[in-house]
Amino acid sequence: MTTAPDDAARQEALLRLARKRRAETPAADAGATASAADESGPVPLSYAQRRMWLMDRLGQGGARYHVPFAARLRGPLDVDALSRALTALTERHEVLRTRYGQHDGEPYQEIDAPAPVPVQVVDAAEDVGRQLYEAAARPFDLATGPVLRALAVRHAPQDHTVVLTLHHIAIDGGSLDVVGRELGALYRAAVDGGAPTGLDGPAPRYRDYARREQADAAALENGLEYWLTRLAGARPVPLPAPSAQTGAVPRGQGRVLAEPLSPAVLDGLRATGAQHRATLFMVVLAGAFATLLDATGREDLVLGCASSHRDRPGLRDLVGLCVNTLPVRAELTGAEDFGELLARVRDAMLEAQLHRDVPFDLIVERLGGAARDRDGNPLLSVTADVLREPVALRLPGTESEAVDIDLGTAKFDLGFYIEEARDGLAPRCLVQYDRARLDEEAAHRLLRTFATLLTEVAADPGRPLSRPARVAPDPAPVHPAEALLLARPEVAEAVLLERTGRAPLAYVVPGPAGAPVPEELRIALRSRLASEQVPAAVTVLDALPRTADGAVDHGRLPGAPRDAEVPLGARGPAVLEAFGTLLGEEPAPDADFFLLGGHSLLAVRLAERLRERFRLPLTGLDVMEHRTPRALTALLDARAREREAAAPRAVRRAAARPGTVLVTGATGGVGAFVLRELAARGRPVRALVRPESAHLVAADGVEVAEGDLGDLDSLRAAVDGAESVIHSACTFTSPEVDLAAMRALLDGWRQGTFVFVSSVDAYGQPPVADVAEDTAPAEPFTGYGRAKLDCERLLLAAAGQEGRGGASVLRAPIVWGPHARLRDQLRWGATGELYQAALAGAPIELPSPELGWYGAPWVHAGALARALAHCAERPVDGVVNAVGGHVEWHAFAAELVRLLGSGSEIRHTADAAPGAPELLHRRRYRAGTLAAELAERPGEDWRSVIAAMLGSVTPGNG
Repeated sequence: MTTAPDDAARQEALLRLARKRRAETPAADAGATASAADESGPVPLSYAQRRMWLMDRLGQGGARYHVPFAARLRGPLDVDALSRALTALTERHEVLRTRYGQHDGEPYQEIDAPAPVPVQVVDAAEDVGRQLYEAAARPFDLATGPVLRALAVRHAPQDHTVVLTLHHIAIDGGSLDVVGRELGALYRAAVDGGAPTGLDGPAPRYRDYARREQADAAALENGLEYWLTRLAGARPVPLPAPSAQTGAVPRGQGRVLAEPLSPAVLDGLRATGAQHRATLFMVVLAGAFATLLDATGREDLVLGCASSHRDRPGLRDLVGLCVNTLPVRAELTGAEDFGELLARVRDAMLEAQLHRDVPFDLIVERLGGAARDRDGNPLLSVTADVLREPVALRLPGTESEAVDIDLGTAKFDLGFYIEEARDGLAPRCLVQYDRARLDEEAAHRLLRTFATLLTEVAADPGRPLSRPARVAPDPAPVHPAEALLLARPEVAEAVLLERTGRAPLAYVVPGPAGAPVPEELRIALRSRLASEQVPAAVTVLDALPRTADGAVDHGRLPGAPRDAEVPLGARGPAVLEAFGTLLGEEPAPDADFFLLGGHSLLAVRLAERLRERFRLPLTGLDVMEHRTPRALTALLDARAREREAAAPRAVRRAAARPGTVLVTGATGGVGAFVLRELAARGRPVRALVRPESAHLVAADGVEVAEGDLGDLDSLRAAVDGAESVIHSACTFTSPEVDLAAMRALLDGWRQGTFVFVSSVDAYGQPPVADVAEDTAPAEPFTGYGRAKLDCERLLLAAAGQEGRGGASVLRAPIVWGPHARLRDQLRWGATGELYQAALAGAPIELPSPELGWYGAPWVHAGALARALAHCAERPVDGVVNAVGGHVEWHAFAAELVRLLGSGSEIRHTADAAPGAPELLHRRRYRAGTLAAELAERPGEDWRSVIAAMLGSVTPGNG
């Protein structure tokens, strides 16, 4: 089929308009320069960087946003020269030496002075592939930096694999060209001792690009209005939900499937494009649309593709994140053959390019809840691209061979790609998919359809399009969610409340097997059902309301329409106001937080706002589990009653009694056990707590020192007069806050002992399997581990000075014990993936025993408390391990399956921790100094404590 005359005319008009707009854009202001007036104040993040930063803060980035740049180099490698070349590269491009701080919740760029870039040299391991994977997957800390690290794996004296790993916040695909080209020139200069050639003048600065983008935000309003209109009513592509056999897999774990294509197919696709005035990329994009039309029958589809700004003057040599995601919405109704579909996709793509200056993150901000479906899936969940030969890392004097490091991640739920021929290999058709959104069988079907379609349209662009047969399903007598809930052993009764145009609400009554946990039930449903069938919330009731004839009275269920008329109570208006302030409009009392456009970061902010307003304890997890204004109001009311009942027992700050021990983190899992242990020893206690949580530590003889890690004056005041300090509080995510808090506590510490709860992460990655207490810390460190190590050094340097007593540092591993906070860590922390899979009855993938021992060190909270109290009385004057034992992942998973009554199958794979770097624990830690205090007591073995933690579920604390 050829392009219709009216289509051709429309395309020519669009191209003329694009050229006119380009000509009207001042070349000098392309974004690489900024006026002197822009130099003052904090450096903002670009919109794309801000998305990376938010994903990192929410713990949703991980290795998805790591960019490994690797090559096998044969020949003499001068490692010192490579280090000098990398140092010079970061000096030229300041984005490579930038950290990302925050002030009042807003991030900013903090550009460090140039500093040497080390190149770590290690000998090749037996499994080099895993060695490279672990190096590239190691987390970055954007707050402390760096965002570039270098590793040289030595295979032989003149045979190395060099891996540069960068965070995506500092680089994109176009930047790799610049980095590769300039690093080669700088390396040659470092080896020869001369000046680099081909690097004329200073490099453009990313800070200028980010400032220009922010300054131009007002000028984007017309383009933004275009996109809001263009995307009105658009929905994410309805991907088939993974089968129950797939297992509970965290978002972002990717897999790639491939099918070879003959070179003639690629030539035919280019010819098809030429016939329709389309590029090869447009043909591949149209192939993705046609494949999804065949799979879903949806004729209104939106796909996302990358759009670079590097064709603008001044940006070609800029290193940094200069890409935007471009939505392409194509209306396929009535399209009969591929040629007609290609014409529509081409026009949609050209029209989108006219408005490519508008950052997609800004569009998402304006769309709010409309940017996701009710299950949280993003509007742009599918992409397509043509993959050309990757940029090579070449160093003069060596022979270079590109090395691909597969991190097993996926940025999109689904990607369709054509990989051009390279290194003598035939071109390939690829499908990359997120294992949490699609199972392998469905991905294979999509790949086969995509590859077959492209092969056929390469020969015949007039190939007819196919759509699935539309067969109306038989009405089910019971909603699938209700049937699954009734099958759960902990559920005696279940009922769903259908709501027009909205997700249903589910209600359950506990059964004899224990109390159901609402969020866990919903997770299990999400692993088995399509998104539109998953209830917005699951509520536990003592009994279902019934009519006189015994039928369920749906009108009396919480959240039923008539219930919305019931007053919320005194705190209700403030809760509604807080919802409205953060989400854009005041919601109905039973509106769901996530359906209103909420997400994890907003949940944290909402909790902080309500906590400050009412001075009551509230966390982001509380918001995510009690997702409506009505439910949150009820939770706050209940906590207010708890505080009023406990308040008379709380002792406010007074003059310190002899022997007083200050305990920070007193409301945490470790702190609660420490308070109990000190009380048993008869030691007076002063507990540092937030004002709204004071009632949680109310007990006879406990003083309350109101404060917070972020309030440094409160920390100094809390230490005053105390004879000992046990510092167990930690932010976990803000190293700068933890360090400042340690300095403030040391400022106020003037007598007695100081005990610090550190972490085995402070060892970093020592080159030994058995870590003794005298093992030296070694690179690399996580940001959390680095902060712990820095705090340790501050403490040990201050000990014994100016009247201070001895200091003890206890490096602890995972802490388990029957406490709500510790149970949350079991469910959502390092062991969360295993727990959630077992809870859902999904398969659990673990490394094969043939790969060696995999597991983790742990300690019982009671044993740790004994060790801490002992050190407060008899300091060890140094660093010791507080490890109770080690648990192997297979045994741990099997016990979870047993305790949860799960049907999960435990599978072994040849991969080391498949898709789960957090399970890559192979070291064992020896606890010698405090072995007596840490010795296991009855009920403190790991099986008993896990059983106690899982048995402590109640409707209020799940």
